[in-house]
Amino acid sequence: MADSAAPRNMTVPLVGFAAGAVVALLVGVFGKVHDPTLAGTTAFGFGSVIAMKIALSIVVGVLAVLQLVGALWLYDRLGVRAPAWLGTAHRISGAVAFLLIVVVAYHCLWAIGLETGSFASGGSVPTRTVVHGVLGCVAIGALVVKVVAVRARRAPGWFLPVAGGLLFTVVVAVVLTSAVWYVAANGWPGSAGYG
Repeated sequence: MADSAAPRNMTVPLVGFAAGAVVALLVGVFGKVHDPTLAGTTAFGFGSVIAMKIALSIVVGVLAVLQLVGALWLYDRLGVRAPAWLGTAHRISGAVAFLLIVVVAYHCLWAIGLETGSFASGGSVPTRTVVHGVLGCVAIGALVVKVVAVRARRAPGWFLPVAGGLLFTVVVAVVLTSAVWYVAANGWPGSAGYG
């Protein structure tokens, strides 16, 4: 009861955004200094690690869209009353998306790292690759902000929708600069490629 009457202040959002920024920075530093290797990765039954990452990334993109629609429905923004099961479905699909994001991010960071500047062969790293890598780090930070927002009880009412909107935007950008780009440019990956 006292929790519902507690004042809502900016401390929780500021801590959430600061924690997200620190995590994004640390993930980026790790991705830059880590020596990429396929040791410690798995294809989870797909033909290659790249095929697994593309398939899971597309699932994450679909779940992100479903999360957006579910949130709009739950907040009465679609003009139709939300069914009783929607809250549970929204939480479950969010948890699945969270897990898949972590799996894909781990495999990206571990197998590729954060590529900027030049490859060891001397060629320049394409702008899309740099943008994708930076957005991937930001996505992990945005995931932290969203978890803080979901768990916060004393945050202003705008914090959860803003955190969710930030995560949605970054995740969609990451999927577009990775899985969607790859499939459009190369088709669905076979067992060739890394791993």
